[in-house]
Amino acid sequence: MRMNKLGSTDLMVSELCLGSMTWGTQNTFAEGHAQIDMALDHGVNFIDTAEMYPVNPLSKPTQGDSERCIGEWVAKSGRRDDVVLATKVSGAGYANVRDGAPISPETITQAIEMSLKSLQTDYIDLYQLHWPNRGSYAFRQNWTYDATRQNKAETLAHMTEVLGHLDDLVKQGKIRHIGLSNESAWGTSQWVRLAEDRGLPRMVSIQNEYSLLCRLFDTDLAETCHNEEIGLICYSPLATGLLTGKYQNGAVPKASRLDVAGNLGGRTTPHAYAAIDAYLDIAKKHGLDPSQMALAWCATRPFMDSVIFGSTTLPQLEIALKSSELTLSDDVMADIAKAHKAHPMPY
Repeated sequence: MRMNKLGSTDLMVSELCLGSMTWGTQNTFAEGHAQIDMALDHGVNFIDTAEMYPVNPLSKPTQGDSERCIGEWVAKSGRRDDVVLATKVSGAGYANVRDGAPISPETITQAIEMSLKSLQTDYIDLYQLHWPNRGSYAFRQNWTYDATRQNKAETLAHMTEVLGHLDDLVKQGKIRHIGLSNESAWGTSQWVRLAEDRGLPRMVSIQNEYSLLCRLFDTDLAETCHNEEIGLICYSPLATGLLTGKYQNGAVPKASRLDVAGNLGGRTTPHAYAAIDAYLDIAKKHGLDPSQMALAWCATRPFMDSVIFGSTTLPQLEIALKSSELTLSDDVMADIAKAHKAHPMPY
């Protein structure tokens, strides 16, 4: 398993990151623990979660169970030092956490204490802001995104206040590093500028969606993150399972995400299925597993620090883990580039 430096830090993380958002709904705690053990056996040292997880479905009774699943594993295994733990504080609009309160020093204080308790640890390696208070174009909101509603002065004041509070938490030893999620290029650059101007903790990573089907990161954000030494930790590299091919031709496998949740966050469009066919054809042409090809391709991107993937079964997990052993040929990469030009924004 290749290891990458996380942003501008000296922290080394595996190129694959184990996602946890099904632990507590689609997966039992025991299944989550088995996934962690298998992932570590294959060289993974990075686990991502969030205080709002699990999903599929999201609910008040299960909120926080993914962190608690990890915490039980930490307590039982005694292997806290073997893993890099990343979690996120929820923000405005998600009613199941603090009635949808926006991110602030007060909500971060509440969230960090609960996450530390749930994870059964004294510190969190990477603490991320799940989405900006001012809004985000993630999750297909890019089609109607309107930044003119934002107030720049209020946004910068909020960022400064939050950075100051995160600085206190770093000094207390509760957080090692901080990161963003579902942010824009402008927002990312402002977080960095404010931190540097005031001697406050610097954002070291950004967790945004990225896959063969979703490449919004490729331009402005890629440039920003290169110049500011911020690494991408991408989520949904398999486009919630679409790139495995299991949903083609109207198929809905039992207990799959589409079966359980009934929607893949706006990803199931006619354009998407046509694009998936193109990528499946590439995998077949070159004798590759489509899941492994999609994951291995994400790992080739120059701005990628780690690729978050999730599984609901150990066989799925093993297939994903073996993507780290795959090197894509120049011919495969050329075919992928052609497919992207033919299907640039399938959803």
